[in-house]
Amino acid sequence: MPSQPHLTVVGAGVIGLAVAWRAAAAGHRVTVFDPRPGQAASWVAGGMLAPVTEAWPGEEDVLELGEESLRRWPRFAEELRADGFDPGLSLAGTVVAAFDRADAEQLRILADYLHGLGREATYVTGRQLRHAEPGLGSSVTAGLLVPGDLAVDNRRLLDALRGAARAHGAEFVAEEVVALEPGVVRTATAGHAAELVVLAAGAWSGRLAPRLAGHVRPLKGEILRLRSRRLTLPPPRHTVRAMVEGEPVYLVPREHGELVLGATQYEAGFDTAVTARGVRRLLDNAERVFPGIAEYELTETAAGLRAGSADNLPYLGELGDGVFAATGHHRNGLLLAPVTADAVLAWLAGTEPPPGVTAAHPERMRSEERV
Repeated sequence: MPSQPHLTVVGAGVIGLAVAWRAAAAGHRVTVFDPRPGQAASWVAGGMLAPVTEAWPGEEDVLELGEESLRRWPRFAEELRADGFDPGLSLAGTVVAAFDRADAEQLRILADYLHGLGREATYVTGRQLRHAEPGLGSSVTAGLLVPGDLAVDNRRLLDALRGAARAHGAEFVAEEVVALEPGVVRTATAGHAAELVVLAAGAWSGRLAPRLAGHVRPLKGEILRLRSRRLTLPPPRHTVRAMVEGEPVYLVPREHGELVLGATQYEAGFDTAVTARGVRRLLDNAERVFPGIAEYELTETAAGLRAGSADNLPYLGELGDGVFAATGHHRNGLLLAPVTADAVLAWLAGTEPPPGVTAAHPERMRSEERV
């Protein structure tokens, strides 16, 4: 029986770690290169698993891929728990709040679109939304109830994936890959033989694969972490997404009274400084939706770089010379980790990838370049 091919994974965010765990568990020899495993954009993510509330007309392929991955999430989490690692999956669901009439109209458009596709999202009044989530402010005019959109504790997930990958024999090399050559990944100190490579370097992927240059770009996002105090309201029970005068904001509850608040999004190259303007915008918008956070303790500010693509689909598939792309996941890296890892296993086995993956093949870059 031939041996399983050696897999080299470049990047140890949620995508690279998920690929490393599933491939190692399937019997592959796996080596992961990253100077700081689990410490880039995935570390500062909100943890939303929300294909429905991320949906928008014209992005049906994004919705299909996201829903396919969400269906895989319960088993993905259960298999991690079976390996002895709990990723902190929450089944509480999501509510979406609209602050003013214009925001409410956007939600109504989204609700009509989702109903037309047969998805579950209930448009409700502000009063009905406050019944589901009592801490919402009186200025909230309307909302959506989306029970199927879930959440995960991103930091517990990253720790779980890293631990599970190591438990199955994956090796970690704390070096940055500076170049990909046929059969070789090159760091600043040496070249390393690489039979098959999965490029999961997020926003930096375009620097390593010329075909991705200009197609994967960094999108800066700032997040805050807060904690309720003895005399404050507790965090919301559900994940709360909101539109405040056209600006998105989300509040994702964690254990022990913690709350993740995000996220700004703008083009800033590879800058990861947290700005006063970004913090002010997040706090102002969140307080208008969930006033109780004004008295919370602010425990952390951070910024990360999402890996954006032109059409919000990731790039999943072969680039050539034994290199497979698993990058460009934008806001949905945590959501798409299961389906991406399963796609890699399918490529390694020579079988059909999961539904929705074919639309994300890098070959579509040719049509992007003609536009």
